[in-house]
Amino acid sequence: MAGNSQRRGATRKPGSKKGATVGTGGKGRRALEGKGPTPKAEDRPYHAAAKRKAAAERAAAKGGKPGARSGERAGTGRASATGRASSAGTGRTGTPRGTRPAGRGSTAPASEIVTGRNAVVEALRAGVPCEAIWMGHRVEADDRIREIRRMAGERNLPLLEVTTAELDRMTGGMVHQGVAMAAKPYRYADLDQILARAERAGEPPLVVALDGVTDPRNLGAALRSAGAFGAHGVVIPERRAAGVTASAWKVSAGAAARVPVARVTNLVRALGELREAGCFVVGLDAGGTTPVSELHLATDPVVLVVGSEGKGLGRLVRSTCDVVASIPIRAETESLNAGVATGISLYEVARLRSQA
Repeated sequence: MAGNSQRRGATRKPGSKKGATVGTGGKGRRALEGKGPTPKAEDRPYHAAAKRKAAAERAAAKGGKPGARSGERAGTGRASATGRASSAGTGRTGTPRGTRPAGRGSTAPASEIVTGRNAVVEALRAGVPCEAIWMGHRVEADDRIREIRRMAGERNLPLLEVTTAELDRMTGGMVHQGVAMAAKPYRYADLDQILARAERAGEPPLVVALDGVTDPRNLGAALRSAGAFGAHGVVIPERRAAGVTASAWKVSAGAAARVPVARVTNLVRALGELREAGCFVVGLDAGGTTPVSELHLATDPVVLVVGSEGKGLGRLVRSTCDVVASIPIRAETESLNAGVATGISLYEVARLRSQA
């Protein structure tokens, strides 16, 4: 050994356990062979699946109900699925912003929170049932604020002054302009009520149907256009579509209180019922053959069907339409959202009816 090999500890003693060995003696080879396939979860004694299987086997041997808790009788109503179903409806995690959830365990629908000065004024003017009005403690008074205070006093509505932080919390962060109102949940109409409204006005029915419009702002814009151009109602499907929520109220600027909305289970079936009532069904699509400005059916009872933001008209809805019209635009790459398309089409129908 190089250096001072005679110093104590420089070399190993003969027979030491840490002495040199030749090869591994097959140790590495045995480690690489593995222990065979991994057993199933239910075959591992320590696994939860194995414990469940053993409990089920014991219960089956005793003639009891597999998976039942000890001391728990069938039909007591304490099943975990029931608890999940009851908590799912409370809105603790899935409540839309701008709505106040019902109390824990309550089956009553939640109140709608209408925010913004214009929206609150329009809702009060339309006589929307109101539970309470919250106003900022140092809100800057203008004509709308003074009108809100006046109407609240005339109708004996609760008018509560709160801080801005409290308003922010109650409205879920929406722009409230210092005022918010709790309105009762929207009451949907039916198709007969919409047709009866047109009959009372002595006008041919003009109905807007929205096919799968999921953005509540587009629904609110469509409601606002429907109110501005004399439509007698709006039809929306129950599934995969926006409902009349606080966001739709905000955009509609109170038109949701003046224009009835019917929520139907099947839009194709509803269009068939409107056709049987004498309405022509006109779909709006970029590939339509008839410009809306030249729609000769405008003076007759008409249902304007507007497609969703991405897919447009559904296949079955399109096949139900009597005519497919379009809005000419200059750029082929551009498109219009559902709210804008509804407004333009209703304007053209109103213009053609005024010229008839």
